[in-house]
Amino acid sequence: MVRDKGTEALTVRKLSDASGCSVGAIYNQFSNMDNFIVIQNFMTLEDLYTKLRNIPSSSDAFTDTNILVQAFVDFVLENKNLWYLLFNFHLTHPDKVYSVYYLRKVVDIINLINNVLVKSVPNMERPERMLSSQILWLCLFALSSFLAKDVLEPFGKADKKTICHILVNTYIAGLTVLEK
Repeated sequence: MVRDKGTEALTVRKLSDASGCSVGAIYNQFSNMDNFIVIQNFMTLEDLYTKLRNIPSSSDAFTDTNILVQAFVDFVLENKNLWYLLFNFHLTHPDKVYSVYYLRKVVDIINLINNVLVKSVPNMERPERMLSSQILWLCLFALSSFLAKDVLEPFGKADKKTICHILVNTYIAGLTVLEK
């Protein structure tokens, strides 16, 4: 429903109509819409992780980095409404406590980024590399709002995909210079 009609379509009544479950059954299962959204967002993260995890690795760190970034961008663009639901929920619920399963899925995605950094900056100490992986995830996550909504359009025709690639490649280039 969200994928096709956007986040505005997500109400308990519309969910009830679309699923064939009563409003009471939905509240009995999820307690409130926030819990439903968290489950939906977990499924979105799981789909992203599956897509990124299945990218074949090459012997070239630069290629692997850009394929990973492109897969992320493509996923967000193919799932704009679901991604906006995820991004917007995090933005509007900064104090939300997430389950270990949810957080583990985010860590899984960060670990995929870390795997690329291992090849790009092989001599970087693990704690610094993990922090860099987290920084890259946070930057891509922040940029994803521009991918999911057309907020850059009034400011020019900046290619959203290129922005993501430039950000990640410039950051990694900086890390490789610092490594030397």
